[in-house]
Amino acid sequence: MVSHLPSDPEPGKHAGAEHIGDALEHLSNAVDDDSIAASAAKGLLYSVMETLGTVIGDPDLPAHVRSGYEGLLEKARELRARLEE
Repeated sequence: MVSHLPSDPEPGKHAGAEHIGDALEHLSNAVDDDSIAASAAKGLLYSVMETLGTVIGDPDLPAHVRSGYEGLLEKARELRARLEE
């Protein structure tokens, strides 16, 4: 069996922003295509936003990395606003 999932990050390291960005893009596309229920999308989005909040709150996170995660959190907020319309 071939796994297409990324491996777990090393202890003390966060999942790459690209993975979270990909998840947000996939969720946004699913919402646009109406291929996901709004309540399911809200639940997934809540989970992503909670994860981003935890990562951003890490005091050991370098500032340049934090800004990338903050950008993703802003994209997540924009998607949440679209879902609440």
